[in-house]
Amino acid sequence: MPDTSQAPRLELLAQELDRVLDIEFEALQKQELDRFEQLQAGKTELLAELSRLCPPAHELQTEPTWAGLHDSLSTSRDKHRRNTILVTRKLEAVRGALSSLSTELPGSPVEVYDRLGQVARFGRGRGYSDA
Repeated sequence: MPDTSQAPRLELLAQELDRVLDIEFEALQKQELDRFEQLQAGKTELLAELSRLCPPAHELQTEPTWAGLHDSLSTSRDKHRRNTILVTRKLEAVRGALSSLSTELPGSPVEVYDRLGQVARFGRGRGYSDA
């Protein structure tokens, strides 16, 4: 029989992790990087405590006693993945912006326009007529 004495504590920790991941997502959407960074220490502590108290993975997945906790942790995993995707997309956007501003990089995938709205020519054969 599994030891369920930590079940209430684990459920509270899982709920707190879920809440932190939602706040993290809001901070990422609003580009509040300071707020996002402040959440990281607390999230790391929550994950460490959950890791320490959780039953082994096979028990968590198979025992009906842990079904609620397993579902909560699965939801948190999905929210973490969602946040990771958002961070990755924002990084790609920043890299694309930096790339477009760096005119000395040959073969930049981003076209730069001049003040008349025409594709800027930098003498590197990147225009439409050279395609």
